[in-house]
Amino acid sequence: MVVAVSGVCHRVPSVPIDPADLPAMQTTEQLADRMGIEFVTLTLDEVVGRMPVAGNRQPFGLLHGGASAVLAETLGSTLSALHALPERFPVGLELACTHHRSATSGYVTGVARPIHVGRTTSTSEIVITDEQGRRTCTAKLTCLHRDTRP
Repeated sequence: MVVAVSGVCHRVPSVPIDPADLPAMQTTEQLADRMGIEFVTLTLDEVVGRMPVAGNRQPFGLLHGGASAVLAETLGSTLSALHALPERFPVGLELACTHHRSATSGYVTGVARPIHVGRTTSTSEIVITDEQGRRTCTAKLTCLHRDTRP
């Protein structure tokens, strides 16, 4: 399938990579595990994950903005990996987060969708919402697709 993104055509695989085909990831002592991040959906069109507010608060009882950034980068990097691997290895290049409202309990859910997918870079928009469906954060992540693993 060929899709036009920002006026440029890119060849995108028509079948999502099977998560079982992703390279083995170290699962112990990882930040996403410490934050309680769980993947819900993994496709080429979107990666969905959720994270508890409990344990990820700042001193005033609100979800820490850095925790939202960790969720956003985790989901966006995974989306880039689905597009780039196994030929190339994605690494984060730039992350920008805008925090719209606070979350104080329950879970927040992030949805990463591609804005641009190219051979050397990809950019994703990640929207994070609370359990009432209210947007708490909008993030944009750009990943560099390296020829070799760092």
